[in-house]
Amino acid sequence: MSSTKKTKKYIWSAGIAVVLLVVLMIPMPYYLYQPGDVEPLSPVITVENGHKSEQGNFYLTTVSTIKTSHLYYLIYGWFAPNTQIRKEQSVSGNLSEDEYDFLLRHMMTSSQQNAVIAGLRAAGEVVPVQNKGVFVTNVLPVSKAKGKISVGDIITEIDGKKMQKSADVIAYLSAKKAGETVNMVYLHEGKRQEQSFELTVINDQGKVGLGIQPEDEFDIHPPRQVKINTRDIGGPSAGLMFSLEILNQVLPEDLTKGYQIAGTGTIDQEGNVGQIGGIRDKIVAAHEGKVDIFFCPADVQPGDTNAKDIEDEAKKRNYSIRIVPVRSVQEALHYLKQLQPK
Repeated sequence: MSSTKKTKKYIWSAGIAVVLLVVLMIPMPYYLYQPGDVEPLSPVITVENGHKSEQGNFYLTTVSTIKTSHLYYLIYGWFAPNTQIRKEQSVSGNLSEDEYDFLLRHMMTSSQQNAVIAGLRAAGEVVPVQNKGVFVTNVLPVSKAKGKISVGDIITEIDGKKMQKSADVIAYLSAKKAGETVNMVYLHEGKRQEQSFELTVINDQGKVGLGIQPEDEFDIHPPRQVKINTRDIGGPSAGLMFSLEILNQVLPEDLTKGYQIAGTGTIDQEGNVGQIGGIRDKIVAAHEGKVDIFFCPADVQPGDTNAKDIEDEAKKRNYSIRIVPVRSVQEALHYLKQLQPK
């Protein structure tokens, strides 16, 4: 073979390699979802003047999410067992990657605060709550405030009226019409801002509003210090299990009674358990972690499916885990108190 032909062959091979490398490095708008781990909560949570003398364990369960930053992650997802490929928009909606990560961290912080309130109150202790405003969790594309208000901003006043809770904003705007303007005071990165915004129709039912998704911003003043260290875990779904671990360290008896107990579910300040995502993955993680009992959110509202989904997944996989749907931390506590020791 002549040197010219060898050179051409080398150039073609190098060109193909470069093209393949570029294709593999193109960001892909997908997330991979896989079963995560079960993590014992006793090392994670420490309650002042509490005890850690349990014979069993409470665990939180996680779902592993991988952003397909390159094509090879997507190829891996096609072949990896127990892996779902989801479009980025179905996961993070209209949020940027930074906004989505920030929101997950905020959800975890709120979940911990709610768990402290619900757990200590279930033990009969008083936990004062101070509402501080309305946290913006999302700004809808139709909002006239898009690009001016950001995820993480805290609304404190509208038209001179104090807004301490999200219900205050909803109630005040309920009598307004599209096209009207409101003057709003809010904190952006801790700095006071004041602007006027036009209200708009925000859904197919003709509801009028700012086009934001609000959540209560609050401080708590528990009678005892509760430290929770969850490292890189985000989201709100560990709330129920946080509450149970707090309760177990406060109450004199051992609620685990020698069992390995995992679970999932959001928690609010009243101790109500809410639906979560990725529950089928979590029962797989629990099985791998050799869990005996799994608490999940009960299906209460018409669109709720957590209990149905997890029971269906456990049946399909022939798991022997005892699944216990609950509506509240009190229901979970009642179940544990009636449980015979292992």
